Amino acid sequence: MTLFYVIGAVCAAGLLGYLVVALLNAEDL
Repeated sequence: MTLFYVIGAVCAAGLLGYLVVALLNAEDL
């Protein structure tokens, strides 16, 4: 149960990080 929660948290953090990078790249362009 805890393992799934950790995996979910890591995936969520990865998606947030990806969105932030995408927004920064869009602003640079």
